[in-house]
Parts: sequence; C-alpha cells; structure tokens
Amino acid sequence: MFEFCANPENLSEFSWLSCYLTTPKHMNLFYSVGTVLLLLLITAPTALLFGFGGAVMARSKIFLIRLTGNGYISIVRGVPDIAFFLFFVIAIDQLLEWTRHKILCPEWSEPIRQGNDFVVCTAAKLPLSSSPQWIHEVYGFLLAVFTFAIVFGAFAANILYGAMRAVPKTQIETAVSFGMTERQVFRRILVPQMWIFALPGLGNLWMILIKATPLLFLLGVEDIVYWARELGGTKTAKFTSYPHGDWRVWYFLGLLIFYLAFTRASELVIDTLMRTLSRGAATLGGDLQRHVGR
Repeated sequence: MFEFCANPENLSEFSWLSCYLTTPKHMNLFYSVGTVLLLLLITAPTALLFGFGGAVMARSKIFLIRLTGNGYISIVRGVPDIAFFLFFVIAIDQLLEWTRHKILCPEWSEPIRQGNDFVVCTAAKLPLSSSPQWIHEVYGFLLAVFTFAIVFGAFAANILYGAMRAVPKTQIETAVSFGMTERQVFRRILVPQMWIFALPGLGNLWMILIKATPLLFLLGVEDIVYWARELGGTKTAKFTSYPHGDWRVWYFLGLLIFYLAFTRASELVIDTLMRTLSRGAATLGGDLQRHVGR
C-alpha cells in the first residue's frame, strides 16, 4: 500500500482507487490469478498423461487392461463434472485419512463412521491441525489438480484414442513390412502421426478446462471468482476503510475480459501448432499448405 493511503477519506478519486486496489484483500485477488494459471500449467500435462495412459489401455490386446481403460473413459465422461468434483475430493481425502488412521492409530476402538461424521485420530488428519496455513492451501490445491486431471484426462483419452485410430493403416502396414516391431511402430509411426488428428479436440478440451477453473471454489480453493464476488459486494464504512456499493458487475466484467483475452491467446497458439503439425501431413490442412507453396 502507498504511503498516502494512511487516511483514505482525504484522497482524490484516482488516489483512492489506487489505494483500494492495493489493499491486502485485493492482493489475494491478484494472487488467485496466479493460482488459476498455475493450476492450468500443472493440470494440462497431467491430464494429457492420464489421457495417453487411458487411450493406450483402451486399445490394449489384453482384455482386463482394455476393460479398465474403456471403463475409465466411459465412467468419468458419463458423470457430471460438478458431481464428480464434489464426490471425488471428499472420497480421496477420506481414503487417505482412513489409511493413515489404520497405520498410525491401531489402538483406536471407536468407529470411524459416526452418523454423518468421519472421525479419525488427530495424527491421521490431512493436513495436521498444527500445520501452517500454507500447507492446508497446498494440500487443497494438489487435490484440485488431481481431480481436474482425472476428469479431463478421461476426455483427453477419448480424443487420443480416436486420433490413434485415425492414423492411416497404410503407414502402419508399411512400417510392419519394413520389419518394425509393434513397439517401434507405436513409438515411431503411430504416436508422432496421431497429434495432427488429436490437436483440434485437445484444443477444445483446453478451452473447456479454462472455463472450468471457477469450479476451484467447490474444491475449497479461493479462486478469482470467489474474490471477485467477495470484493465486489457492498462494503460499508463500519467494516472497511474503502466503503462502496455493489460493484460485482465491474469485477465480473474484469473476469470476462480476462477469460476472453486468455482464450483468444490460446486460440492463436493452437492455430500456430496446427499449421506446424499440418506441414507435409496427409491431411486437408497439409494438402492446402502444399498447394500454397507451389
């Protein structure tokens, strides 16, 4: 906060706004933007990893592995995101605490399930009640990342599975005729060729992931939507040095601009990747590039 912010009542409009936007609570809003970007930065490759594993399992020749891959894709895609987020976070948290409880507190005689309550010994709590606040925040953030990765990994798996099937069979047959093993065909032919077919779907999934970040609030993470609602609500002089009316419309307008700018920048990056991958590929995009280059 600036030095001239000591007495907000005597400030001009611009100075008052400068002080208002640099209060500790507003810094939480700015930090939450970094939280959202960090979530996307970690979740995107993690979900892609889950998706690639699910796609490989779904096309396995071993029945149980194929069943597991197809089950993961079908079940997660068939459950509404919001229901999965609310259920999965509670389930994984209680599973971890139950496991720790069984290991750390074997002498515990009371039931863990007590009506609607889930009661474990103090040593089994995650995080521990004595842990600093930042550990609680990191734990909640990691649960959110894992949940997002599981959900969007199923959609990525479906996209990658379709992309693998879209690779021309003639290329695979040619590789086999040259003496390549099944593993070499997968690594050198199938995987490099599939990305051109997967990128449009993955691009759409990235856009959906961006739009899904407000669901962080459901997972206990204070994101930009939470702080926009919190800061934009009516504030009176009794509770704050910077009283104002209901400004939520302005805060959410700022969120609208942020998300539109972010998605537009993403579109430009995806288009660039698409042109790069299409160069020389046996697709409509690659065909057009070959005609333009003549």
